[in-house]
Amino acid sequence: MSHWLRDPIPGRPCSVIGEVAQAHDGSLGMAHAFIDAIARAGADAVKFQTHIAAAESTPAEPWRTRFSPQDDTRLDYWRRMEFTPEQWAGLKRHAEEKGLVFLSSPFSPEAADLLDRLGMVAWKVASGEVTNLPLIERMAATGKPVMLSTGMSPLAEIDQAVEAVVRHAAPLAVMQCASMYPCPPEAVGLNNLGLFRERYGAAVGLSDHSATIFPGLAAATIGAEVLEVHVTLSREMFGPDVVASLTTAEFAEMCRGVRAIEAMKSHPVDKTAVATQAEPLRDIFMKSLVAAADLPAGRVLAAADLAAKKPGSGIRASQLGSLIGRRLKRAVQRDQLLSLDDLEPAA
Repeated sequence: MSHWLRDPIPGRPCSVIGEVAQAHDGSLGMAHAFIDAIARAGADAVKFQTHIAAAESTPAEPWRTRFSPQDDTRLDYWRRMEFTPEQWAGLKRHAEEKGLVFLSSPFSPEAADLLDRLGMVAWKVASGEVTNLPLIERMAATGKPVMLSTGMSPLAEIDQAVEAVVRHAAPLAVMQCASMYPCPPEAVGLNNLGLFRERYGAAVGLSDHSATIFPGLAAATIGAEVLEVHVTLSREMFGPDVVASLTTAEFAEMCRGVRAIEAMKSHPVDKTAVATQAEPLRDIFMKSLVAAADLPAGRVLAAADLAAKKPGSGIRASQLGSLIGRRLKRAVQRDQLLSLDDLEPAA
């Protein structure tokens, strides 16, 4: 079944994206291992981040979380996260061999150029780049779908970023994101999916950092076209995003849940038809009216003479009121299912 990344029209099935970000810690082998794990989990896409240190950072950039004892500065860390164009091409090729859409967020025009040469299917704008309108324009000018994360921005900034995409007629998904790691339930902001859909007339999504499957399942239930979550191979892995990530097993469970929710939503159930189809089960599990004791012919039935017991193949228990005051034309034994043939015609 096609999903939004393959067919970017509002209302398409949800594209589930496994976000690697920097969880590979600069190891190309680890990056490839994430592709395999995310594919096995049942995702639609794998996403990285493309950092070219000299193009995006300065020695003055502070750490969000000082986690890396081997890097003296944040700039040093970004240098260690860099892959060559050939290595990025290998990652994209591997992802596509596994049936995944390959995505990576650029954090500079140079990174966008590198990814454009690789042939991106779609673009993801990180929350910290929402005010970087030249970079957004650079991506939107390709005409490829743009997913806009909104974690740190008020509506006025989001409006400007959306306008930058719309000017180029690129398909758009506006994504609710809370820049909290991990994100508690009360900060997820599912209400904004409806707000974005109404305000921008675009597809919507959730970029989740809760480290649980629940926000993603909730977003799928209310019709998100895009769902992105961070993935870790283990809770014991290194890096600042582990506390905000799903393990691969949890991610696989979320993927199954999203598809199950879509199946439920796309197959409405007709209760009238269900009752007809379930007639054999109704006969087994529902109850019929039976004699509560041995009753003689001529007995005028009272409520105390009747009981509701299985199976349900006789007179339905719901008809008890209509039998009160009717006369038996033949004797019946205790627990015998009553039939209309046991009764004299109604007066």
